[in-house]
Amino acid sequence: MAQVRRFPSLSTGSPLSLDRPQAAKVLRNTYALLSLTILFAAGIAALAVANAWPAPGLVITLVGYFGLLFAVHKLQNSGWALPVVFALTGFMGYTLGPLLSRTLELPGGAGTIVAALAATGATFVALSAYVLTTRRDFSFMGGFLFAGMVIALVLALVAYFFTMPALALAVSAMVALLSVGLILFETSRIVNGGETNYVLATVGLFVSAFNLFTSLLSLFGIGGND
Repeated sequence: MAQVRRFPSLSTGSPLSLDRPQAAKVLRNTYALLSLTILFAAGIAALAVANAWPAPGLVITLVGYFGLLFAVHKLQNSGWALPVVFALTGFMGYTLGPLLSRTLELPGGAGTIVAALAATGATFVALSAYVLTTRRDFSFMGGFLFAGMVIALVLALVAYFFTMPALALAVSAMVALLSVGLILFETSRIVNGGETNYVLATVGLFVSAFNLFTSLLSLFGIGGND
């Protein structure tokens, strides 16, 4: 895979105590870009809630997400990579807005959002710290996690088209567990030199954290949903 030297560095902090200087550089740039994309997506989601933007619908969501994801991989070594990353994360923030609006309409909806956000943040930090401390390699999980996400997507579509709330909640639990595994997998790839492109690393971690948050939001909202 191409090296990230074609992209400007997003961080000038002191080197991390990793054995590979390249891995430390990718990790710094990934977390810097990840922070920016999270703030950007959160801002778009807040605008969507404040202005009551309508949900984009299943077709637009899938086409927009997979289309922009394909563009990120296609342009990963181009100067257009960063704008496309922000387009993808901003679009995901937009799709999150209507979900947050519906959650806020439930009894205790604001508390549900705060709880899901806190749980996502704590889980992400704990998993990242574990990988950074132990340097354990989770690359062996790649095939299992990919297959699991494909199955989850198929089941989610079945639950959507046949209106099966119980299956939808089961899929949310499944996606939450898979997202935990993906955070371990993607972070270990960066630390151990398996991922050398911070743009792809950022997208992978962002999508995993996003899926974890939305899944926890659905699960935590059970108590306030009739």
